[in-house]
Amino acid sequence: MTQLLPAIEIQPPDLSAWSAGNTGVPYVWSFDAATPGPHVAIAALTHGNEYCGAIAVDALLRAGVRPTRGRLSFVFVNVDAFLAFDPAAPFANRCQDEDFNRLWDVGTLEGPRGSRDLTRARALRPFFDTVDHLLDLHSMQEVCPPLLLCGASTKGLAQARRIGFPQHVLVDAGHSAGRRLFDYTDFSAAASTKTAYLVECGQHWEASAETVARESCARFLSHFDCVDSKTLENALNVPSAQIAPEQIVITISEVVTVNDESAFRWTQPWASFSCVPQAGTLLATEGTREIRTPHDDAYLVMPSREPKAGHTAVRLGIAIGSV
Repeated sequence: MTQLLPAIEIQPPDLSAWSAGNTGVPYVWSFDAATPGPHVAIAALTHGNEYCGAIAVDALLRAGVRPTRGRLSFVFVNVDAFLAFDPAAPFANRCQDEDFNRLWDVGTLEGPRGSRDLTRARALRPFFDTVDHLLDLHSMQEVCPPLLLCGASTKGLAQARRIGFPQHVLVDAGHSAGRRLFDYTDFSAAASTKTAYLVECGQHWEASAETVARESCARFLSHFDCVDSKTLENALNVPSAQIAPEQIVITISEVVTVNDESAFRWTQPWASFSCVPQAGTLLATEGTREIRTPHDDAYLVMPSREPKAGHTAVRLGIAIGSV
């Protein structure tokens, strides 16, 4: 899927002021209120070239936002990957050695292998173990409506309904290549009250992605009633009390994993969130293997620009109605 590089409409933020952190972990900031409440956290830069969320978190820190109850934390996750961003090769710094968002199972975190991304994940793990509710801010390679990913748990979908933004909600079990941060242990465990979800704010560098990131932060913090609404409005430049559109839930029916990247070919440059009306439509080939839509009205969720062996090429989904 060869395409021209997209326009870079938003610039990387200067995060040097936040490098020390105040928790003993670089780029991790936490603040406690006098009134008890949950530990609520916002994470950005899980992938190094997805910095719209970092712009929103930087705005919250620069405004001196503090919780009215509980504990509020801000995390710049994979900063070393972010610092390698080059606008001439903007897709090259998604990670350092491997995808940070496929490392979040206990076996991997406690296992023998190593990488720079895994070293950072291990350093952050004790912090994430203390978080009750997490918002993880991401963006996408291709132009696509913003998405809220809530995992496969009932509680994840329930939280998506309560938050009410963005409009499209994706119910899925993740990737064969590894567990995501918001799937980590208690965040996805049915018996736990902890919750987490991920917002794909739009294409990485379009101006609207920053707007979605800011509104996602505002709605998340407002939902948990841990920051004064006027403070949020001023810090994020997002009007309060906006009416969200009715949400549409899409459940993943099939995950297409790449076996041989050298043989994988899309039949056309499919746009993310394309809805293919007819079952059996040929989407891609991999040698003699044919990848076809499994049902009518199949949504293509984030088809990969550069399919890699062992990684997800595309997720196929079907709308299951309005929330």
